[in-house]
Amino acid sequence: MARGERWRRAAPTDGARTAQRAARGGPGRRDGRGGGDRGATGGVALAVVVLSLALGLSGRWILAWHRARRAVTLHSAPPALPPDSSSPAVAPDLFWGTYRPHVYFGMKTRSSKPLLTGLMWAQQGTTPGTPKLRHTCEQGDGVGPYGWEFHDGLSFGRQHIQDGALRLTTEFVKRPGGQHGGDWSWRVTVEPQASGTSALPLVSLFFYVVTDGKEVLLPEVGTKGQLKFISGHTSELGDFRFTLMPPTNPGDTASKYGSYNVFWSSNPGLPLLTEMVKSRLNSWFQHRPPGASPERYLGLPGSLKWEDRGPSGQGQFLVQQVTLKVPFSLEFVFESGSAQAEGNQALEQLAGSLLTQALESHAEAFRERFEKTFKLKEKGLTTGEQALGQAALSGLLGGIGYFYGQGLVLPDMGVEGSEQKVDPALFPPVPLFTAVPSRSFFPRGFLWDEGFHQLVVQRWDPGLTREALGHWLGLLNADGWIGREQVLGDEARARVPPEFLVQRAAHANPPTLLLPVAHMLESGDPADLAFLQKAFPRLYAWFSWLHQSQEGPVPLSYRWRGRDPALPTLLNPKTLPSGLDDYPRASHPSVTERHLDLRCWVALGARVLTRLAEHLGEAEVAAELGPLAASLEAEESLDELHWAPELGFFADFGNHTKAVQLKPRPPQGLVRVVGRPQPRLQHVDALGYVSLFPLLLRLLDPSSPRLGPLLDILADSRHLWSPFGLRSLAASSPFYGQRNSEHDPPYWRGAVWLNVNYLALGALHHYGHLEGPHQARAAKLHSELRANVVGNVWRQYQTTGFLWEQYNDRDGRGMGCRPFHGWTSLVLLAMAEDY
Repeated sequence: MARGERWRRAAPTDGARTAQRAARGGPGRRDGRGGGDRGATGGVALAVVVLSLALGLSGRWILAWHRARRAVTLHSAPPALPPDSSSPAVAPDLFWGTYRPHVYFGMKTRSSKPLLTGLMWAQQGTTPGTPKLRHTCEQGDGVGPYGWEFHDGLSFGRQHIQDGALRLTTEFVKRPGGQHGGDWSWRVTVEPQASGTSALPLVSLFFYVVTDGKEVLLPEVGTKGQLKFISGHTSELGDFRFTLMPPTNPGDTASKYGSYNVFWSSNPGLPLLTEMVKSRLNSWFQHRPPGASPERYLGLPGSLKWEDRGPSGQGQFLVQQVTLKVPFSLEFVFESGSAQAEGNQALEQLAGSLLTQALESHAEAFRERFEKTFKLKEKGLTTGEQALGQAALSGLLGGIGYFYGQGLVLPDMGVEGSEQKVDPALFPPVPLFTAVPSRSFFPRGFLWDEGFHQLVVQRWDPGLTREALGHWLGLLNADGWIGREQVLGDEARARVPPEFLVQRAAHANPPTLLLPVAHMLESGDPADLAFLQKAFPRLYAWFSWLHQSQEGPVPLSYRWRGRDPALPTLLNPKTLPSGLDDYPRASHPSVTERHLDLRCWVALGARVLTRLAEHLGEAEVAAELGPLAASLEAEESLDELHWAPELGFFADFGNHTKAVQLKPRPPQGLVRVVGRPQPRLQHVDALGYVSLFPLLLRLLDPSSPRLGPLLDILADSRHLWSPFGLRSLAASSPFYGQRNSEHDPPYWRGAVWLNVNYLALGALHHYGHLEGPHQARAAKLHSELRANVVGNVWRQYQTTGFLWEQYNDRDGRGMGCRPFHGWTSLVLLAMAEDY
């Protein structure tokens, strides 16, 4: 029994009895003298106690209210981008784009009330009942491979989509002019996948336009369900016109017979567009080409009637269905009224041979610019590998989206665990221009992914990177926090499980946006430096929040807030804020933890911000952060906190035991069992990516005594080396390949990830070019690792047509979601040896 427990059970002393009587309201003195004074004194004391309690409670309430308010208040620093930076007046070349990455093909404006266009398609008669309607990119819909062959991020793209026996090619090109973003045209070509196919299917394409408010759409009716054109007007676009051109055979101007249907409705909400079209495909029609046998198909209602007219401001949804025999091509043309009125002569419509010429010209310009930028042919890479590089870049650029909306934020109440006692609040409406990790599975913005994305985008178009970074920095709240996952707008929200909608203002994410910032600083581009001058207050606020909010238990240590609690179903509680999710940490989460990767990220941030402050003449900030950067890069401090001599590598520190495992225990299923030795404060014996972070972020001196052992571990096939890249967790680890729960397969427990392999390649290249005892070995390992990583990604791309989220360390097979043109596109920079 504890000492305090024995004390509570002992008999009370006289003094204690007196205190107890006083607490019960009985007399504090036995002689009864001075009763009036005692009553007055007691009343005053009670008033003081009550007042103190009231002030304490009100103070805590005010503090809680203040914290909650700051969590959903935008930062007061000047924006990094000019006002209305997304408008056609400021950035006309970026106003229209393929900014709907979750659909197979569609375009929209960069606006809070956008005009949206898109494509759906269906093969008629291939399955009983309603045909499979293709619209949004899905993991399990059987479509694929698909992806952009070319996309310049601005004005041109060509995509190929395989859907069973069909091959679709979607192309677009923009033409500048006027004051509203110019004109653009699409071409959609549908052909059989295999040549010589005798049974050519009947296919329906659905071209649609959606407005999101009071914008005007006026369809002009032709014959037999065919629209001559759709005219319209919005405040941002002025007057405009859409025209669906007559279908032709691919590659020539010979017309082709098509059957037309149309549907016009109020906008049901963007996530419901597919279901609305499906529900209206309930009438049979005849496709009757001259001289051919008629075929039945399911079509939309035949008459042009605005159905389900909703309340004013709900917007409109207008669909033109065209049904044809494969093969065929269709062109969809958007013309801006101000572009047409700009010159003395009317512009020729961007269609037919003029569109063909524009597409071919842009494709050739893309190839030339690609080789000039990345020099893959010059480096001796094969034609196929060059095509992989082009697809990696194009898939990333074609996955850039524009989002607008309000996220849900759970305020940081200052005490861990207390956040569950408050309700999430809506963040102010904000725009976000960002690349996405995966069009099919993660079609939204992720903070730590975006830093890696922009390393690739930056080499191609620094202006796009400035736009993306400026938008991300626009998400800062009053404390300097940015949510790690951005779910903005109805379309994004519809694809996210409810438990992931809320972002917690106490949780950080690796500050990878500083990687492209560092590259900007090194490049010396005047436009980049001008941007960094404007962005500096926000970058400094963001880093300051990270450094202060994630401080660890001892000086110069750091700890990721937001680890999962030690639930009985989890082998090792996850650390989602780190980005490494189920990578093994201390077995028993506690405030005593010291996380190596976070310390290294903060060290990188301090270094970059110090150099930036010095360059910009921000002497006060440089004087503040310079000593911090020096302290964090000092190897004595790093060794003291994170070098584990008993393990022979850098490691996390915390309350840990390796004697944990999942065991079946009916009826609960798999349950965590903790054996002996019991957990104690020690270094965490999880050898993997985290162990390499001082190397990955180039924090070690070339002559460091720790560099050699890290290279030994990296190069050892018993640990991290594989023929396909570096494993995320050593094959020798007891956690290697282990599930984290009955329903949670391994994620960062052995698989090869391109983002960390790219950091490793950059570090090996760095140390291979610096004089030191490990220079030759680092250079050799760089060459071998690059060959392994690039070779495997290329082989898997040849086999499957996809870039993958991760790769199996045993056989190189692509795993996780696909296509994953997020940080896996870093394979392009690895091929170019650009770090």
